[in-house]
Amino acid sequence: MKFFTRAVNERIPQRERKSVAGILQSQVTVWPWQFKKEQKKMRGKPVPGKAIIILCVASFLAGSLFTSQTWIRPSEHKDGQLPIIMNHLAEHSAVKQDCNHKRKLVEGNTGDIMGEVTKTHEAIQSLDKTISMLEMELAVARTNKDGGSRHSLERPSNDSLHKAFVVIGINTAFSSKKRRDSLRETWMPRGAKLKRLEKEKGIVIRFVIGHSATPGGVLDRAIDVEEAENKDFLRLKHVEGYHELSTKTRLYFSTAVSMWDADFYVKVDDDVHLNLGMLASALARYRSKPRIYVGCMKSGPVLSAKGVKYHEPEFWKFGEEGNKYFRHATGQIYAISKDLAAYISINSGILHRYANEDVSLGSWFIGLEVEHVDDRSMCCGTPPDCEWKANAGNVCVASFDWTCSGVCKSVERMKDIHNTCGEGDGAVWNVDL
Repeated sequence: MKFFTRAVNERIPQRERKSVAGILQSQVTVWPWQFKKEQKKMRGKPVPGKAIIILCVASFLAGSLFTSQTWIRPSEHKDGQLPIIMNHLAEHSAVKQDCNHKRKLVEGNTGDIMGEVTKTHEAIQSLDKTISMLEMELAVARTNKDGGSRHSLERPSNDSLHKAFVVIGINTAFSSKKRRDSLRETWMPRGAKLKRLEKEKGIVIRFVIGHSATPGGVLDRAIDVEEAENKDFLRLKHVEGYHELSTKTRLYFSTAVSMWDADFYVKVDDDVHLNLGMLASALARYRSKPRIYVGCMKSGPVLSAKGVKYHEPEFWKFGEEGNKYFRHATGQIYAISKDLAAYISINSGILHRYANEDVSLGSWFIGLEVEHVDDRSMCCGTPPDCEWKANAGNVCVASFDWTCSGVCKSVERMKDIHNTCGEGDGAVWNVDL
């Protein structure tokens, strides 16, 4: 009260203080007789203890009843939050059941869906291959119209060609009769079996050779005698020579395309062991794809020094000294699809030839949309390498020795390699083509 009076004195002028003080005194003053009277009014009769206990129990029961009614009637919950949550839970359960139903439907039709995807994929591959062949035929037509090479003009249509799955050309020389005989005695069928293989499986096998520098000479007559006996040669209009292998390879593919309408064309050396069934199975995987180039891909050094084996006279075209060649299939064996063989035939007059035929072939495909397939089963080593792989169930397509660029002493060893690493004489007849 003193504090309040002091504050009033500080805020109110002196002349008004007396009137304000009187008002405050009249409002605050409580007389003793008034206090006693009010105290009498507030007093009442004391409440019994039993009444208090009954009142407490009644209050507890009422509170319990109110609480249970609140949880039983969720619709009266504040702001309606609980009904919203319950509705969300119901909707989530319905969506989950619908998803489970759709998932079961999809799982039940998985086989059908995968079947349709496979069919669509095969149809696309077939269409791609057809387009590729049409492009090649268009190129042939343009060449004929523009007065192309004599070979292109004389090329027969596909309808007049012999159908085949693969044509295998075995590169050989005049001095390699013993090598040829070693192949005829091992993996290459002869006589009636050779004709049956062509007719039933579409696998054509020929020794590829040109003629000597003196046509009709002793060397040519010896080949004529051998051909009359075995009927397994493909003669080229080409003068034989080691440094002419690039030209021979180009002529082989051009000639083979003009004689057989095959899916693949293979070149293999006469000192390489080959499993025909494995080769056919490997190529069949790429039957529906266009522009396929299959072999053991490598990138060897460009040898600029004169006098060494595999010397490259045009080494300067490959950059600085010590550079390597572009990726290409090793020359012992490789395969190309029909459209690539047709490309070589059409453009044979302008395809550049390097010293090494495998490099030349690889260079012809640079700049084209060609799929390079690196198949290491086409360059297995001789026993024990190919033997271990055969025992493990991975029979090789071809086997040779890298150190000799073919089977070392192939005439003496070919039969042993065939007995050790061969797939069996009946394997090729069981291949589904």
